[in-house]
Amino acid sequence: MGDAPVLQIELPGVRKLKTGKVREVFDLGEQLLIVATDRISAFDVVLPNGIPHKGEVLTQLSLFWFNKFSSLVPNHLVASGEAIFGHPALAGLPAELRNMLVRRSMLVKKANPLPIECVVRGYLAGSGWKEYRQKQSVCGIKLPPGLAESAELPEPIFTPATKAELGHDENITFERAAQIVGMKLAEKVRELSLKIYRAARDYARERGIIIADTKFEFGLVQGRLVLIDELLTPDSSRFWPASQYEPGRSQPSFDKQYVRDYLETLAWDKKPPGPALPPEVVAETSAKYIEAYERLTGNKF
Repeated sequence: MGDAPVLQIELPGVRKLKTGKVREVFDLGEQLLIVATDRISAFDVVLPNGIPHKGEVLTQLSLFWFNKFSSLVPNHLVASGEAIFGHPALAGLPAELRNMLVRRSMLVKKANPLPIECVVRGYLAGSGWKEYRQKQSVCGIKLPPGLAESAELPEPIFTPATKAELGHDENITFERAAQIVGMKLAEKVRELSLKIYRAARDYARERGIIIADTKFEFGLVQGRLVLIDELLTPDSSRFWPASQYEPGRSQPSFDKQYVRDYLETLAWDKKPPGPALPPEVVAETSAKYIEAYERLTGNKF
């Protein structure tokens, strides 16, 4: 396999349920197999070339956090690593496929995903910064005047969004989220999201990473609320190097921002097809993902 990025995955005899921007989801009856590829998207367009090892970083980092916060909130994980091949549908796969899957797959319970994204922001960036400049609020939450770009907020805020199958997720107020999922559930996911974010933020800070904001996904398994999808990865969060943090400008980051910044220098209209990334941008992005993993987990990639 070497360092060639994994862009497509087919499993003989296993039904593919859906192909997302990054993940392939396979139907195993009672359970799902979620496989993170090395695809990368920016401005909601999947780019033609991938980032080597990105899918492994996303999966391994999610597993690390799922394990770390399992006492705070249950999650959908059933098995990972070699243990996934205990499932009858995966037991007979050829060695080449097993090697490809082992570090980038999660065997999970089937859940009914909540139709909202649970976003927590601790710093003013992205669409939050845009809205703040116009209205001095984010998702309807009033903020103090005079905050700079990338400023730390007085308290982390819960800013839900609707899920878009295609195109951008749309920021909504808490009240709107409560109309969508019910007040009791909305309050529960707000409380859990803020709790996980604070714990992760404090942990990451000691390791030189600022988690500026992040997005959680929750689902129901037999009526029980669980964390699903990915958790606190460079794809679902903004990770900034603490040593270079300086409010008043956009920050260097361990996430896709580096790729977005490169694409902003091109005369591309942000519509498909996306441009291919040059080898140095691919290599640098791969290194950033791996560095984030190593710093946060303390493990060598």
